[in-house]
Amino acid sequence: MTDKDAQNPRTSEPSAWVVFTPSGKRGRFPLGTPLLQAARSLGVDVDSVCGGRALCGRCQVLVMEGDFPKHGVSSQAANLSALSAAEQSFSRRRPLLTGYRLSCSARIQGDLVVDVPASSQVHRQVVRKAVEAHPITLDPVVHLHYVEVREPDMHDPSGDLQRLLEALHREWEFGPLRCDLAVLQTLQAALRKGQWKVTVAVHAGSQLIGVWPGFHDSVYGLAVDVGSTTIAAHLCNLETGEVVASSGSMNPQIRFGEDLMSRVSYSMMHPGGAQQMTEAVRAALNRLAAEVARDAKVSVSDILELTMVGNPIMHHLLLGIDPVELGGAPFALATDSPLDLHAVELGLALHPGARVYTLPCIAGHVGADAAAMILAERPDLSEKLTLLVDVGTNAEIVLGNRERLLACSSPTGPAFEGAQISCGQRAAPGAIERVRIDPATLEAKFKVIGSDLWSDEPGFNEAVARSGVTGICGSGIVEVIAEMYLAGIISQDGVVNGALAARSDRIVQTGRTFAYTVYRAATPLQITQNDVRAIQLAKAALHAGVRLLMDHMGVNQVDRIRLAGAFGNHIDVKYATILGMIPDCELSQVSSAGNAAGTGARIALLDKASRKTVEELVQRVEKIETAIEPKFQAHFVAAMGIPHTTEPYLHLRKVVQLPATKAAAPRARARPRRSGA
Repeated sequence: MTDKDAQNPRTSEPSAWVVFTPSGKRGRFPLGTPLLQAARSLGVDVDSVCGGRALCGRCQVLVMEGDFPKHGVSSQAANLSALSAAEQSFSRRRPLLTGYRLSCSARIQGDLVVDVPASSQVHRQVVRKAVEAHPITLDPVVHLHYVEVREPDMHDPSGDLQRLLEALHREWEFGPLRCDLAVLQTLQAALRKGQWKVTVAVHAGSQLIGVWPGFHDSVYGLAVDVGSTTIAAHLCNLETGEVVASSGSMNPQIRFGEDLMSRVSYSMMHPGGAQQMTEAVRAALNRLAAEVARDAKVSVSDILELTMVGNPIMHHLLLGIDPVELGGAPFALATDSPLDLHAVELGLALHPGARVYTLPCIAGHVGADAAAMILAERPDLSEKLTLLVDVGTNAEIVLGNRERLLACSSPTGPAFEGAQISCGQRAAPGAIERVRIDPATLEAKFKVIGSDLWSDEPGFNEAVARSGVTGICGSGIVEVIAEMYLAGIISQDGVVNGALAARSDRIVQTGRTFAYTVYRAATPLQITQNDVRAIQLAKAALHAGVRLLMDHMGVNQVDRIRLAGAFGNHIDVKYATILGMIPDCELSQVSSAGNAAGTGARIALLDKASRKTVEELVQRVEKIETAIEPKFQAHFVAAMGIPHTTEPYLHLRKVVQLPATKAAAPRARARPRRSGA
């Protein structure tokens, strides 16, 4: 909608559409409505502590410009009121970034798409990609060397660089070395300040990339996992291997699309869209680098090496490559090779000589993050048939052992991360992450992020008073639907049994179907029939991808399963199996691999030999393309059942009492809702 004079059907006054991202919440508002008021009326999470007086600056939002066919909106900065006197006064104290406005002062004048950055949200995203303990050989590609250099004299016309190279050969037995221009530009000052004693950084035994006067023993590297939803960064001391700081943030590209294909579509439909997404992710990396350096109390200029992993679309966008070719068959990568780059080429504000190593991609939708997962888990070293699954908006799946390695991707979508779910949200304080349902009473209890108490324990309300109970994140969604199945609330085919409304007021009518109330409140948190279907579709896509690899491997079961990624790290493997996300396996052999992609990036950062290892492993991987596999659809349909329509899940039945297989639950006639549900 672009007509500024569109009428509000309720009041007949001019109004406009406003869409807030990343939540996707939208509404029509009278012209002149403050943005903050509009956001709050929709339940959009925007912070403000000054009562809308333009003093705190916490309610800053970014106006997106351009046409957004997905939302049916053409958004322009001019569709907001001009900068108010209050905003001008605030900006004199703390300048507003380009495109940012104070939502308490800015008033709606036309259709808008407005992004609420993480820094302006009360319930900020908890990026749960922690560093994993992992044995790593310490031999980074960057090493420091302290040398004493001969002073110049009138009888020796050689330059300072030549005498430095001579000292490195004499004291450290280096052969010929090349030198970065940035080193040459600062070399003479460093030599004289250090009284002819300097420390140099040598990259790959062949290139001088840094110089410091005197003795310098601090050199750091950054291992980065660029996910479609979150970015995780680990700052490592390259001399000791210690992880000195870790941090994460939302991927700001989310405002251009929740999933990968929507971002490709954005690039296709918006000239310069790919460049916008590239600039956004690079800015996020610079912020993360500055944050971890500050946390470790070091200078960002001490970061000399960065390793990067990500799925192919994230990989291409970070490199400034338009991912349009990855949007359709044959899903051609610009390159599947590893890359050695200068950080300045990517606009990264690290040490002037810093280098970036990107791990190789495997296929059009199996990226460097999957390669890093293989490097971290090394299924090629075991006789056991191991299944590795990185659960995200696009699941990347590896199956193999020392004999053979197979890989594919499967389009699970963002449902596992809370998107497309009526009460879903990303992991943040106040989000329900654990759920249990009593099969006798159908009563629910739950835990939220930020509290160790169950909802039926004394002190729970006080413990969550600050955050509230705000929604259900991915791990909670998996658990509540699995618990609903175990309690008989949904049938094997995922239909909510409306007849149970006679037993419990937690079962409520929602139109022609029924929903289960997890949390009773003025605005209750409910799992609707559509929510169950969204999770069924996501888990069926994941399971079907796994089954394809098993078909190609010629096996009916696997020996070991490792769930990777932020979601895989926090999901209860028992509930993942009950839901049928993964094939049946001894539960003792199903475990979390943590942030395996980030671990792989860290291995490549700290052990230069591992780079050759991962490059060789990727060459061994057989790529299976799910989009052209005729069996994918059949596997997908069979996997819609919980845990599966045809597979008996005998291993699971040894430890969990599953409901007897039966037909779909009867669809009870719709009846009025119970009051107070």
